[in-house]
Amino acid sequence: MKCVIIEDEKPAAEKLLTLLAVSNLPVFVEAVLGSIKEAISWLQQHPAPELIFMDIELSDGLSFKIFDEINVECPIIFTTAYDEYWQEAFEHNSIDYLLKPVKPEKLEAALKKYEKLKQHFTGYQALANWPLTQFATGYKKRFLVKRGTDYISIKTEEVAYFYATHKLVCMVDSSGQKFIMDQSLADIETQVDPAVFYRVNRKYLVNMSAIKRIKAYPKSKLLLEISPLVTEEIIISQENAAAFKQWMGQ
Repeated sequence: MKCVIIEDEKPAAEKLLTLLAVSNLPVFVEAVLGSIKEAISWLQQHPAPELIFMDIELSDGLSFKIFDEINVECPIIFTTAYDEYWQEAFEHNSIDYLLKPVKPEKLEAALKKYEKLKQHFTGYQALANWPLTQFATGYKKRFLVKRGTDYISIKTEEVAYFYATHKLVCMVDSSGQKFIMDQSLADIETQVDPAVFYRVNRKYLVNMSAIKRIKAYPKSKLLLEISPLVTEEIIISQENAAAFKQWMGQ
């Protein structure tokens, strides 16, 4: 497995290298990159690795800036001392989020998770090639999801909303059934019809048919009520409110 480490703290990078060297899975580290600038330059000049270990707070800013400059297609395991970035991390190819100091058992579990996902998408070729399928045939018509040991197909029009929670992304269908997804909200958003689904905030991607009520909220924000019901408030920011109202009235 070819991987790259993006980490600006030398002790942290050295510890990760040591843990990877004794891992049960064969890992070859192609490069250790210490900044956003260095990471962008390397990724532009080399074939994409199979996996990236990425710190978030680097010497020249948050590593999320890398995704603004280049298209990173490989999966990422984020390694950070801060837990407040997990939601944004899972919008950028993340398959795991490890808090420093990284524990050997946590790292091993993350690597095994990568291998399982790799085997899963290899075994289900249609899913492995979903970006190509989407551009060739239009917006996604169905999602293949797992229930226990079985896989079932859910029609996209039967999806009420997708949401991110506790390092996971979940789908909820119109009957209230919940399924864990293997993709980020950002990835799912590119697959569904924007005339039908709207990213109302960082946490929720909602089907228009699931929206039951829109209420005014302080400071020019909006409050959504959706079905099936959720226990938390779904707030649309002041900056996004106008675009949302335009979308609802199209």
